[in-house]
Amino acid sequence: MPKPRPDAARGESLDRLARAAYRLSAADARLRGRATRVPGAVSMTHARALRILAEGGPMTIGQLAAGTETTGAATTQLVNGLVTAGYVTRTPSPGDKRSVQVSLTDAGRERHRRRQRKLTAALQDSLSEYDSAALESATSVLEHLAAIYDEL
Repeated sequence: MPKPRPDAARGESLDRLARAAYRLSAADARLRGRATRVPGAVSMTHARALRILAEGGPMTIGQLAAGTETTGAATTQLVNGLVTAGYVTRTPSPGDKRSVQVSLTDAGRERHRRRQRKLTAALQDSLSEYDSAALESATSVLEHLAAIYDEL
């Protein structure tokens, strides 16, 4: 696909996109703050971990770290919080005595389901004016933003 030629309108659109990305990041930070203060609140990282465990079943800290795109140390802290909330358990890994296996509890599975239902309803309602093509374009832009942020 040829690169679009730079023009003032495109520059303004890119600036608005960058500002929207900052607002999304700020909203995520507020959500992380609520997750530390409000019982039952789940940050995006917690939600991602619950979803990965719901879809993939029990896994090691290393496997969960790969799925959540975080470090092993950050994932250990994440799991500590999820254990405290009663959403996951940690048990010795059957194949490796040095590692642990993380599994969803019934409460964790239910918390994941409730959050997914709420998120799906919010997306359906709030983004109802966008067709599949527009949503695919938005997905592509977000994926490119993630790659750009990884390079900063």
